[in-house]
Amino acid sequence: MRISAVLLAGGESRRMGKDKATLLFRGQPLWQIQLNLLRKLHLEEILISARADPAWRPSDIQFVADDPPSRGPLSGLAASLGEMRGTHLLALAIDMPFMSEKYLRSLCDQIEAGRGVIPMIGDRAEPLAAIYSAEAHVDVVTALSGVEFSLQTLTNKLVKAGKLRALNVAKKEHTLFWNLNDPADLNLSQ
Repeated sequence: MRISAVLLAGGESRRMGKDKATLLFRGQPLWQIQLNLLRKLHLEEILISARADPAWRPSDIQFVADDPPSRGPLSGLAASLGEMRGTHLLALAIDMPFMSEKYLRSLCDQIEAGRGVIPMIGDRAEPLAAIYSAEAHVDVVTALSGVEFSLQTLTNKLVKAGKLRALNVAKKEHTLFWNLNDPADLNLSQ
């Protein structure tokens, strides 16, 4: 099994008031923090999904346009699953700087042929730090063609279909999933 990754950077950052990707966190832009994390995993490839090709994208990283660009991370996930070379796709949000290499490696170790893994905090899925199998592509595209663009709804369907396995997140690991949505969240870096 070969794992590709996508750094999801297509959000509008309305609450933050500026592009989260270029936001400095502990002295580095979020895009660089997340890309460095993904590079440590030595994956098949790393993609960046966004509405438009970001000026900060390194030349050795492939850009995948969100298609359509108005469906949130679902658009980036669908486009990346359609472009990847691997058998599985590790999706990681640009605004989740507390995620660790150790945790992502543990996710990679738990995939199976035709089945990815989805971390769960209680009954809520964490779809922006999860691994999807290539077989999930058809379901993601189908979700895009409907009127329900919720990743929670989609991941529930994928779990029921056997294309994702739900993994409970230990309480001590909940902070890995904290994301930065508005300026007050920057205080989390203290």
